[in-house]
Amino acid sequence: MSGFDGFREFVQAHTGAWSRLAFVLAGSHPAAEDLLQTALLKTAKRWSRIRRYDQPEAYVRRAIYHAAVSQWRRRDEWPVAAVPEQAVADDRIDGLARRMTVDAALARLTPRQRAVLVLRFYEDRSVAEAADILGVTAGTVKSQTAYALERLRVLAPHLVELTIEEAGR
Repeated sequence: MSGFDGFREFVQAHTGAWSRLAFVLAGSHPAAEDLLQTALLKTAKRWSRIRRYDQPEAYVRRAIYHAAVSQWRRRDEWPVAAVPEQAVADDRIDGLARRMTVDAALARLTPRQRAVLVLRFYEDRSVAEAADILGVTAGTVKSQTAYALERLRVLAPHLVELTIEEAGR
């Protein structure tokens, strides 16, 4: 029995979800690939123990978050998403512009604020779950969420208006 039995199948079953999570945290495909690769390398090194956990995929998610925070601590600047070379169909322009605005605003948050927002609103995690994943208190999650949302309102005030309009429809 190899120490890597079942690892390939495990990775293949969850790579899509992990890639999406890494992209939201990193803001670009190359950086997301680096995050995921770092997390999977750590997982592979400990796979003989991790595979016995009730939820080994939670270990990988946590490793992705920790890799993202480590990367943010080492980096002084954020990459800006590349402008697409091809024109986008008119009905998708509003959505693309909104997404680019949100991405740019998220990139200007602190690493902890961005991680908290991703956990709370992208992954729909509870305060307790987010606190556990990040290794902080529930109060820290709540305060960082409040600070991050306020910062987003300052950085992209027109998004607030768009969400109010969409809610009224």
